[in-house]
Parts: sequence; C-alpha cells; structure tokens
Amino acid sequence: MAKTIRSSGHEALRGALIAARKNAALTQEELAGRLRCHQSFVARVESGERRIDVIELIVLARALEVDASQLFSVAEGATEPEHRI
Repeated sequence: MAKTIRSSGHEALRGALIAARKNAALTQEELAGRLRCHQSFVARVESGERRIDVIELIVLARALEVDASQLFSVAEGATEPEHRI
C-alpha cells in the first residue's frame, strides 16, 4: 500500500497551497485567522505533517480566494499514474 503523504501529488499540493498563501500576501497566522483555526494547523499542512481531505481543500481554497479545482489539478497532475491506495 502506497502512502499518499510525501507522495509527488501531496508535495505538489503543498507547494500550490504555500504559493497561493504567499500570492495572497498572507502569513500563516493570517490564514489561520480566516480559517478560524490555530496557526499550527497551517504549519502542519504546509510542512507535510498533515494531509488535508477534499472538504478541507475547498475551505482552504476559499480562505485563499483561489479556485479549489486549480489546486486539485496540481495534485492530480503530479500524482503518478501507478500510485495505489
């Protein structure tokens, strides 16, 4: 069974989330404020310690004011065709 955390798709998604936050000129603390969560949640997502599910991706995209489908496409494009769950 392959792990999805630290997979190429996961790494690409993390990079896209970090880039979206920086493009929005937000700190982790400011993004956490928009999400109504602790800064440590954002840090764990960005560092790869924590995966996010589809609903969390939508909420993050809304907080970052980006299209969730674009973030999804980044992860999908980077996920190896042979990757299994």
